[in-house]
Amino acid sequence: MNELEQLPLWVEILVAILLVVSSLCALIGAIGLLRLKDFFQRMHPPALASTLGAWCVALASIAYFSALKHSPVLHAWLIPILLAITMPVTTLLLARTALFRKRMAGDDVPSEISSRRTDSGS
Repeated sequence: MNELEQLPLWVEILVAILLVVSSLCALIGAIGLLRLKDFFQRMHPPALASTLGAWCVALASIAYFSALKHSPVLHAWLIPILLAITMPVTTLLLARTALFRKRMAGDDVPSEISSRRTDSGS
């Protein structure tokens, strides 16, 4: 008997749904990357869509291999955990670099936000 024939139908359906959702997230991220006009608009939605897609693939692999081995497989959790740690840091560094380059080029960018506000009433 083949190992693939031992999986319950509900596991196969769950894995298939998660993989289809993952591909739809990747498609939405790619469309957002093409349609948005500015770098600052382009960086956030595709990053969220690709992160959600990676979560769906990781959950699908956890469900598949856990059902295949008949015990919980937890090493696949490393992928979404590392994504959750590195994605915000990478996004912040890219945004700061792009903002610095726009300022150096003399483009119109928002001024720096100061911690001290000048109140007109005080």
